[in-house]
Amino acid sequence: MAVHNQREGMALLRAMLDEAAGGQGRGAMVTGAIATGKSELLYGFADLAAGRGALTLTAMGAPSERGLPLGVLSQLVHNAPLSAPHRSVALGLLQEAERAPAAGGPDAEAVGNIDVRMVDALSTALLDMARECPLVIVVDDLHHADRSSQLCLAYLARRSRNARLLMVVSVPDDHAQSRGLLHAEVLRRPHCRHIRLGHLSPEGVRERLAGTAGHEAAAELAARFHELSGGNRLLVDALLDDHQTAGAPAERYGEAVLGCLHRADPGAAVVAGVIAVLGSPAQSVPMLRVSEAAVSAAVRALTGAGLLLDGRFRHEAARSAVLAAMDDAERSALHRRAAELTYQDGAPATEVAGHLLLAGDPAHSWAVPVLEDAAEHALRREDGVEPAIEYLKLALRSCDDDRRRAGIATRLVRAKWRINPGISTGHLAELAAALRDGHLGGGDAVVLAKALLWHGHSDDARDVLDRLGGSALDRETMAELAAAHAWFRTGCPSFVAHLPPLDDERAGGAGHSLGAGRRLEAAEALARTLAEGPGEDTAATAERVLRSARLDEMSLDTVECALLALTYGDRTDQAAPWCDAFVAEAAARRAPSRQARLSAIRAEIHARSGDMAAAVRDARQALELISPESWGVALGGLLGTLLRADAATGRQDAFLARAEGAVPAAMLETRFGLQYLYGKARFHLATGQPAQALGDLRLCGELMEQWGLDVPEFIAWRLDAAEALIRLDEADEARLLIKDQRTRCGFRSPRVHGVALRLLAVAGEERHRIGLLRRSAELLETGGDRYELARTLADLTHAHHAAGEYRRAWLVGRRVRTLAEECDAESLAVTLPYGGDAAEAGSATVLPILSDAERRVATLAADGYSNREISSKLFITVSTVEQHLTRIYRKLNVTRRTELPLRQW
Repeated sequence: MAVHNQREGMALLRAMLDEAAGGQGRGAMVTGAIATGKSELLYGFADLAAGRGALTLTAMGAPSERGLPLGVLSQLVHNAPLSAPHRSVALGLLQEAERAPAAGGPDAEAVGNIDVRMVDALSTALLDMARECPLVIVVDDLHHADRSSQLCLAYLARRSRNARLLMVVSVPDDHAQSRGLLHAEVLRRPHCRHIRLGHLSPEGVRERLAGTAGHEAAAELAARFHELSGGNRLLVDALLDDHQTAGAPAERYGEAVLGCLHRADPGAAVVAGVIAVLGSPAQSVPMLRVSEAAVSAAVRALTGAGLLLDGRFRHEAARSAVLAAMDDAERSALHRRAAELTYQDGAPATEVAGHLLLAGDPAHSWAVPVLEDAAEHALRREDGVEPAIEYLKLALRSCDDDRRRAGIATRLVRAKWRINPGISTGHLAELAAALRDGHLGGGDAVVLAKALLWHGHSDDARDVLDRLGGSALDRETMAELAAAHAWFRTGCPSFVAHLPPLDDERAGGAGHSLGAGRRLEAAEALARTLAEGPGEDTAATAERVLRSARLDEMSLDTVECALLALTYGDRTDQAAPWCDAFVAEAAARRAPSRQARLSAIRAEIHARSGDMAAAVRDARQALELISPESWGVALGGLLGTLLRADAATGRQDAFLARAEGAVPAAMLETRFGLQYLYGKARFHLATGQPAQALGDLRLCGELMEQWGLDVPEFIAWRLDAAEALIRLDEADEARLLIKDQRTRCGFRSPRVHGVALRLLAVAGEERHRIGLLRRSAELLETGGDRYELARTLADLTHAHHAAGEYRRAWLVGRRVRTLAEECDAESLAVTLPYGGDAAEAGSATVLPILSDAERRVATLAADGYSNREISSKLFITVSTVEQHLTRIYRKLNVTRRTELPLRQW
């Protein structure tokens, strides 16, 4: 069957009007999918017919008036520009027809609810009008007309062959309620035509847009709008409105979709709702318990209307609008039924769980394990943390088994921890109660203890660990405890005594799962680093763990321990790229808590490398990702890094003042307390408070010795205490601490040994100072700490200057300025004995030393002139030039002319 556009349809109707005006009755049925322009064509033609002198009667069917007898026929009469006699006759017949069924009695022949004689009389009255002038009857949406009006119009169509009458009606394609009657009574008549309209082509969309948006915008948008609308005019217009206001399909598009569904067959609208719930029509038949043919017909209708493409809504905004239009009970029931069907079909757990979430209250015993399984799968995806939390929350609400509830609550705490440790606190009391009731044990109890300790509840954490020791331990629990022992030794050493003891076999990893084995390896690597110092085997273990680690497969504790084993083992160059990769992965997985904790490690790496600006940047980011309150005791480590960076840069951090008060008192029972004390001491030293710094450092040292974590690569507290003592004029005691630190460290850490030599130079005799500082600089070059190198070189600058070696002082000072700028520690350069260029060096030091004659010779020699050229320019002998240069070299402590300052003397 040919598909017509608007222009072709109008041309056909005009031709039929001419034929009807000549006494050849005509009829036209305009069909098409929703929003193909049927109404636009009918009313446009009605105006045209009226303008050409035809008596035009119009009406529109409506679902709400299907039960109103002769409702459409009444519209035709009341809306018509009839003469008084014709109006009187027509209204009288309508009133009589409404009374006819009651007056006709049981023996009267009736068509529908109307006496057949009344039908004939009404038809006769209309035909009489057509004798005076051409009569055009236009009925839009005839499929919604009442049965009586449809029968009357069909009766009239059969008698209009030789009348000056044109009847034009519209119905949608394949409408079940209208196809039989209209096809039999209208389309099969030889004087009737079928005009089938189609949606806009891409070119048609472009032309429609051009009239409103202009040709340039139309050319740009036409293809995309056709893809989203299928050429449906309502959708095209709505898309343009949304584009102008929102830039994408939005509210108007959704409203247009609902408008199309409102005009569709009710069965098609129901199927559209099911497709919105399921995403596709695959399960519509069992969902609705209707025939496959009925569903296929509805899908065809919705596709023809431009709403669906390949069984799916063309845009998510359409699907969202359909879902939003449902009432809550209807939507929940559909999702509940969808969950049942997808579960029975063996669909993935995440698909089933998605429907369970939207249903809100799963009533089946299989729902809880499905939700747990879905959460486990979701946590492996980059964007799965938040859905996993929702799955676990619903599983927790739906579960009535206390032991299982405790396990679900533990996994929920772990999942929430990835986003923000602070939002998991609401479950801690429930888990503690489950532990007391015997419903929580094994690795879940360890998780609870760590969470309590993180939030500063140290007494509760000890209670959990003590209870764990009094219960039977299976192999899985022993595996978790083995990793926990190493973790507590490095993070919270005073809690180790409360952990159940391990036998040698299980402590060594026998029978552990792969994940538990990696956690144990990483924790042991960190423990060895903090107890014994760095080692090649330890670093190799840490790198091996990191190579096989992904944040979705392993606990963050595993990654953290491996990264810190490298960082505290003076291998920041190895740790940095790994840390960067995991920070990026945490960001991609939308796990802000993990990203924050990894950013804190990155800040520590930057601080140990001497890049203080980067250290502050990463530390601030960590504090912005999760609040100081959510950091718990771990805030101490982060603040320690910030304090050290502030000490180096010479600036007090405004952010620090807000965060400092949030540190829990339990922090001093953890490794994070050591880092906080150390950072605070460095800050006190930088702000001229050596006595306060010494107190913090001695407490830090006592705890490190007590816990067995006293390695200088982690915190070289003795060196900083020595610096405080030097400032307090206690140089002898300072030298003892430096000697002790060097003995403990040996030569395994160039960074620590280099700092020790710098302090020995400061505390020792002046005659040894330059040599010690040069050795210190050589070690720190190797150690990779640019800030400590800059401090050593700054001291070396002062030492050269004090020894009268001004040229060397200037050259070293220039290097100090470069490093200070790189480290964001420019306050170091401020203390140098002169400014940054050669002119300042000369004016401050050289001018008082050299005679006028020597300055003239030095100027030309520094500019590259030979002795003979200098002799010629100054009118002196070559021998005199050589004598001047000998004295100049001695005074400036240089050995050749290339070391002379480049300036005009």
